[in-house]
Amino acid sequence: MKKIALLNDLSGFGKCSLTAAIPVISVMGLQACPLPTAVLSNQTDFDSYRSVDLTEYMDSFIDEWKKLQVRFDGIYSGYLADTKQIQKVFRFLEEFQTEDTIFLADPVMGDYGNTYDMYNGDFLCHMKELIKKANVITPNLTELCLLTDTDYNELTSHSDETDYLQQITTLANQLLSSALVTQSVIVTGIIRKDGTSGRSFVGSLAVNADNSYYTEDTYFGKGFSGTGDLFASVICASLVKGLSLEQALLKASNFLTPAIEEAVNAGIEQNHGVNFEKYLPLLIMKES
Repeated sequence: MKKIALLNDLSGFGKCSLTAAIPVISVMGLQACPLPTAVLSNQTDFDSYRSVDLTEYMDSFIDEWKKLQVRFDGIYSGYLADTKQIQKVFRFLEEFQTEDTIFLADPVMGDYGNTYDMYNGDFLCHMKELIKKANVITPNLTELCLLTDTDYNELTSHSDETDYLQQITTLANQLLSSALVTQSVIVTGIIRKDGTSGRSFVGSLAVNADNSYYTEDTYFGKGFSGTGDLFASVICASLVKGLSLEQALLKASNFLTPAIEEAVNAGIEQNHGVNFEKYLPLLIMKES
């Protein structure tokens, strides 16, 4: 069975990070191998939370896995609390990344134009170095702007213009042409306004050296905990299973869309995430 190593935190509530990635990757017929970076009572958007940092244990986990002589078909890094954890990911890549390994880096740094508490200039520099090792990255629009030194507010002020997606495509290509990413950039959380109808849509844009692919659905005015983690998990598993970039994007969208729509209609609190579990059968892949 193919294996994906998951370097991310474990949150008891919020349906995010490892609790989102493990079931998605497992149901897609792959072995999920978590290396926790921290254990949290609940994700950090709640009013309070408790956290146990596991940075000092990451090297010992890596050493034990080396003894097992395991190999990974995929590596997926998510939320990293500081530059020390980024350095641990570098060490993990040195030990386990091969030419055949698909490394997906989700450069978690902020959302909706705001940065998270761990973000600073040094963290950004380290993240830019990390994504050079990645085959594919999955930044949201805020993180794309951080990686390309773009003003988020200026960019999104054009969200009702016909060339808005082209502007974002240009930024993604900027990362590819500067060799910050080796193969593909998938930008999530793109909120686009239709200048004619006034409706809003939220979409994801995948860009590689040859093509770009875009998928979108109605935007309901709110985001839910863990949807980015679910999205990235589907993408990583799909690519490891041999799907194309376009197929991976469509699979992730088809899985998340009904879960988000149900959460909106049911009035689920955003911090608790979506009830994705009932939609996991959509991800089951037939073996050829």
